[in-house]
Amino acid sequence: MAAETFQLFIDGDWVEPSKGGYAIVNPATEAVVAEAPEAGVDQVNDAVAAARAAFPAWSRRPAAERAEMLDRLADAFERRIPDVVPVVQAETGATMRVASTLQVLQCAVRFRTYAKLAMQNHDIPLPPSPMPNTALASGGLIGALAARQPVGVVACITPYNFPLTNMAGKVAPALAMGNTVVVKPAPQDPLAVLRFAEAVQEAGLPPGVFNIVTGSGAEAGQALVEADIDMVSFTGSTPVGQRIAETAGRGMKRLLLELGGKGAAVVFDDGDVAGAVAGIGSTWSFHSGQICTAPTRVIAHRAVHDELVEKLAGYASYLKVGDPLADDTVVGPVISEVQRDRIEALLETGRQDGAEFVAGGNRPEIGTGYYVAPTLLTGVKNEWRVAQEEFFGPVVVVETFDDEDEAVALANGTPFGLYDYVWSGDTVRGYRVARQLRSGNVGINTVQRNHEAPFGGFKQSGVGRDGGVFGLHAYSELQSIVWPS
Repeated sequence: MAAETFQLFIDGDWVEPSKGGYAIVNPATEAVVAEAPEAGVDQVNDAVAAARAAFPAWSRRPAAERAEMLDRLADAFERRIPDVVPVVQAETGATMRVASTLQVLQCAVRFRTYAKLAMQNHDIPLPPSPMPNTALASGGLIGALAARQPVGVVACITPYNFPLTNMAGKVAPALAMGNTVVVKPAPQDPLAVLRFAEAVQEAGLPPGVFNIVTGSGAEAGQALVEADIDMVSFTGSTPVGQRIAETAGRGMKRLLLELGGKGAAVVFDDGDVAGAVAGIGSTWSFHSGQICTAPTRVIAHRAVHDELVEKLAGYASYLKVGDPLADDTVVGPVISEVQRDRIEALLETGRQDGAEFVAGGNRPEIGTGYYVAPTLLTGVKNEWRVAQEEFFGPVVVVETFDDEDEAVALANGTPFGLYDYVWSGDTVRGYRVARQLRSGNVGINTVQRNHEAPFGGFKQSGVGRDGGVFGLHAYSELQSIVWPS
């Protein structure tokens, strides 16, 4: 792919970056894909000002008009999919199977979903209540409505693992509810998101409703959080989320934070071992483990531990690691050299603590690219760093338990609580254990998602919920309106 230079998208126009550009590197080849724009603080403020100016008219538009524009946007983007897939594949290092499906197609799906949801009335009518005479006002039958109002200008700060899909999961409900947005993609792979702005132009969204600023470091994102915005929607690491919360808190800005995970997969002695292996193995086989919901921490009953480990090791051995453009490749690279080195350093702590490396543990012998082999560690203690910290890569660790209470304690024994799993042939036990897990999401005998369910985390895995209609709620404020009946 020939390298090209991109621009910022502010107030409906393409804008030259005030601080030049920076290289986007293909994680598989280490070649430069293109040059992304480096926004200055002044341009971040320009984008926010454009969104602020566009908010009154956009928020007053009838929901049907906003829905129509979101549908047009999905149409315009779908026409660009053949051109966008190679871009997102090159900048993320995703396999073609992942790039052509979940990296791209879900973007259009989410805009169509929220176009439909925008047409629903999300206000909550309340029954009239008799109120007595008071010194404040005369009594009577008082009616009320809990009305959902847009928050205002939303900063949408997105992660590197699914840049387009995650952007759509923020922007679509925000726009459907009547907000305006400034998008700040992850520095590693902003190109496909910038390409999305071409569809925004074609669809005819009013200037300022959708803006994009990018940057190689923290400056642009920090400036955006500090700017005249009303809400921050962020997906990424817990440490960055904590810094955003500190800054946003000074301005009482609304927060939606989807942060790190260390998904526990509790496998009971009556669990379907083959099903558990298939689910847990997705940590290796799906986007190189770069997914916050992955079941990365196996908590296995002692009676099934050996069988489970043997089958997981066999699963890992069958997975081809290499060129993501090859049809038979399952495990591509992680996003960057920095991330690969961080994973390897964390693995080294496990080696020093005494974990057994049943699979992986060594860097694959591939000439270029940031590869980590599917790795399985056993004999892990819950206090070790490999059991407590998120790898965000193709690594699974295994702990053991003897009874249900111990399993629950181990599963809850990290700072995270995003997505946990339970495998048991006794669905009553599976449900009972799920209700005890301090996790925003629990899968019983499956790693499948229900995208209409609320999604978010407990503890240091985040604040707030999105997904389905809950996504619209996340980008709204409740306003109480009362009147005499």
